[in-house]
Amino acid sequence: MKLLRVGTAGSERPALLDTEGTLRDLSGVVPDIDGPLLADDAALGRIRTAAESGELPVLDGAGLRVGPPLARIGKVVCIGLNYHDHARETGAEPPAEPVIFFKAADTVVGPHDTVLVPRGSVKTDWEVELAVVIGRTARYLASHEEALAHVAGYAVAHDVSEREFQIERGGTWDKGKNCETFNPLGPWLVTADEVPDPQDLALRLWVNGELKQDGTTAEQIFPVAEVVRYVSQFMTLYPGDVINTGTPAGVALGQPEPKPYLRAGDVVELEIEGLGRQRQVFGKA
Repeated sequence: MKLLRVGTAGSERPALLDTEGTLRDLSGVVPDIDGPLLADDAALGRIRTAAESGELPVLDGAGLRVGPPLARIGKVVCIGLNYHDHARETGAEPPAEPVIFFKAADTVVGPHDTVLVPRGSVKTDWEVELAVVIGRTARYLASHEEALAHVAGYAVAHDVSEREFQIERGGTWDKGKNCETFNPLGPWLVTADEVPDPQDLALRLWVNGELKQDGTTAEQIFPVAEVVRYVSQFMTLYPGDVINTGTPAGVALGQPEPKPYLRAGDVVELEIEGLGRQRQVFGKA
């Protein structure tokens, strides 16, 4: 299923994109799309039954904002340097173990919302990423099979980053990762049954119409199953938590000087095969 949330920020309603591409209202079936829903097999069954009936009300998508496909996200766990080609372009050694950092849940915005270039920023960068959405409480998972069984679905994430704040201002990466609007998510939460192999997905990103990233999740150093298993050794993952799994080559940081960092007015578009497409116009904070 392709689940999404539509409406003004803070007042989104749950919706579904059916197999014919028609937008349908789920608000009469479930109150929202969040962690408790993803952990509730009965509720997900009601959605499937309603979708198959063809009787869900149709929504007119014209002019309707698409919000993040998941409400009340607990935490956003991020994996750094997780693509062989991205490590090469930045001159970094591939990590021996996954690099973990966090984004605050309040950085998450809709897939087409304005992204704000922070005040004083000169190195705002783009990163298309596969987001994994957790559907079952996960702690100390023992195998890749067990890890994938805890995944509710997948989404497109844009891990916007400010490289000066991240690398040159001391401390950890968090300062360059947690600026407001720095994690557009969606448009859809695609349930795991529709993604038979998360290591076989094409990722692309354009800036002002120019293709910058053109990669595949096959290049991941640590595949999705290992990422989920590994993270569960250090923290408990709850339904509604999100893991951003890293970005392929093609970011501004890896380009020759002068590096083409983002400025207000730039337009970034990104997509992952089968998971939908985002478009953001960048503005000033």
